[in-house]
Amino acid sequence: MITLNHYLILASALFAIGFAGVVLRRNMITLLMSIELMLNAVNITLAGFSRIHGNLEGQMVAFFVIILAAAEAAVGLAIIVLVFRRRGSVQSTELGELRDVTDAH
Repeated sequence: MITLNHYLILASALFAIGFAGVVLRRNMITLLMSIELMLNAVNITLAGFSRIHGNLEGQMVAFFVIILAAAEAAVGLAIIVLVFRRRGSVQSTELGELRDVTDAH
């Protein structure tokens, strides 16, 4: 029998792994994946509470968050591709300023 504690332990482990990825890594693709992992941890928590309480509101909210995360991933990847084309790197430490120095004449 799966209890609420199982859901919360899994969600907290996923959230901790995602948080560690955000804090420790500087690659923008890894940062985006870590944020997605943290969003999925929240979705597991919502689905777990929804299942335990016997209603579907938490699962519907989790489904909505999944849709928003997909849109966020698409926009984030498009920005990362643009940054790579302009700068040649996707390391967040190399992006100190927003304006490209080579464009300023």
